[in-house]
Amino acid sequence: MTLQPASSVDEIIAHLKSLRNEANITGMARFGIETATALGITTPQMQALVRQVKRDHARALALWDTGLRDARMLAILTADPKALTINEARAWAGDFNSWEIVDTAADLFTETPFWRALVEEFAEDEREYVRRTAFAMIAGATVHNKDEPDQALLAYFPLIEKHSTDPRNFVRKAVNWALRNIGKRNRNCHAPALALAEKLAASDDKTARWIGKDAVRELTSEKILKRLRP
Repeated sequence: MTLQPASSVDEIIAHLKSLRNEANITGMARFGIETATALGITTPQMQALVRQVKRDHARALALWDTGLRDARMLAILTADPKALTINEARAWAGDFNSWEIVDTAADLFTETPFWRALVEEFAEDEREYVRRTAFAMIAGATVHNKDEPDQALLAYFPLIEKHSTDPRNFVRKAVNWALRNIGKRNRNCHAPALALAEKLAASDDKTARWIGKDAVRELTSEKILKRLRP
């Protein structure tokens, strides 16, 4: 069955359920993905569905409300960042329950005009996946938002340092990711990011020390240094 841009939510859900793959669901669980409502749709299948149904923001909101993991992935990938409101983004973030949903939505959020406000807000939120969203957004914006000034990204270092002691797995990995991505952006960002990484690596806090040492390892690797050489 091939879906169409005019396909309804019910038609899309029926099609998603027809693609259910138990082996894929088991595989997703091994990667720490929440699978309680997962159907096991593969990435190529999801990409094909996005091309078929195209962008429709109202439908994306309705797909999200179904609560199904795969419908929510399709919602993120077919939502319109120009139509997404800050309250819709907040509502979605409140539902986040898996790192892959967070990281996919973070890319959508950084296409909105209010993403910087969300970074500040979400970083202070105590919920693990909401806080992860803040740092996933920084990591994503560093790569995808080419026009974002280096100084604007370097200005997130106090936020990175502040939350480098959060031991929760999906937070600490995102904080580390944000620091590494900024450091790899270009030569202007590399030195200050490495300096912060070295500072964290010398911390008395176990989590900050792990974040710092891992970032130092990558930022001083020959691969990265070679890419950044003039």
